[in-house]
Amino acid sequence: MYFAALLARTEDGWEASDTELDDVETLSDLADLAREASPDEDTVLVLIEQEDAWFGVVRVDGEEDPRIYVSDAAAAARSSYGEILLTDELLGRDPDDGDDLDALDLDGTEDGDSDEDEADDGDPVAGTGEAVPHGPVGDARILDDLGVSEKELRSLATDAVTEIAEALGASETLETVR
Repeated sequence: MYFAALLARTEDGWEASDTELDDVETLSDLADLAREASPDEDTVLVLIEQEDAWFGVVRVDGEEDPRIYVSDAAAAARSSYGEILLTDELLGRDPDDGDDLDALDLDGTEDGDSDEDEADDGDPVAGTGEAVPHGPVGDARILDDLGVSEKELRSLATDAVTEIAEALGASETLETVR
């Protein structure tokens, strides 16, 4: 079960809206959705949570690139919403790494690996075959200036979205859309 909400900071405090991510396919789509929630280009947070498995925070400040924090990349990689957040940049990958045609063998696999060799101990991301780290990835200082320190963010597990909203003074606002 997922929960996703937008928290937009305004002059009067935080405004929350429940959000559907069904039409969101990329991080760019998600950032555009967040920007639409704040006509004054104020800070908008996208909070995504999957029942006690993982949570993600995307912060959009005006036209700046979105900042992302994901509590458990491996768990998020198994989710369609998590895959939106787990960009090559966030995972420290070169997006061009998988496009090396010289590494293809005549049997159609890379570097001579057979299909059986593709099963590994890590969690693959969207067909890349590359392992995703267990644990947090991204900008753990994403909420520092809003009153949630890196240490506090990393310690959140269950009801993370609720705890973040409480720290921001937006718990009542968030509950109206929950």
